[in-house]
Amino acid sequence: MIISFRHKGLQAFFLTGSKAGIQAMHAKRLRELLTALNAARGPQDMARPGWRLHGLVGEREGFHAVTVQANWRLVFRFVGDGVELVDYLDYH
Repeated sequence: MIISFRHKGLQAFFLTGSKAGIQAMHAKRLRELLTALNAARGPQDMARPGWRLHGLVGEREGFHAVTVQANWRLVFRFVGDGVELVDYLDYH
């Protein structure tokens, strides 16, 4: 279950469906990813073909990311059975 968000626009999209704080072209993919993330119990549940799940290193060690589109990623960290600090960002 998603416990917290870093990205306020993503949080609004998840809770209300508002596309104001995200790239509108990513809405369908984000809905799919967030629905799966909300049901996930661990990173392995996000390892689906095409999502390119990967662990992060450096200052983001302990976080995982999946691809939204091109350079855009959904970044998150599992704590117990929950997911926290869900972020939506352009890597480059």
